[in-house]
Amino acid sequence: MSITQQYLLDSYRARVLGEPEPPAPGRHDADTMREVRDYRRFRAVVAERPAQGRVRYALRRWLHPRAL
Repeated sequence: MSITQQYLLDSYRARVLGEPEPPAPGRHDADTMREVRDYRRFRAVVAERPAQGRVRYALRRWLHPRAL
């Protein structure tokens, strides 16, 4: 069963039972990704590491090891 079919089934069941419909698939993806990013930045600060630019710094270090 696909995500869309499951959503339609859940929506129908909620309508029949008089309950609120579930959110559409993918509706909260951006919010979830933002929360994950914020959590990773928070964990970096708590661990006393730079909170931003870590991936770029790691790539630069890997691609140009003598530049630093």
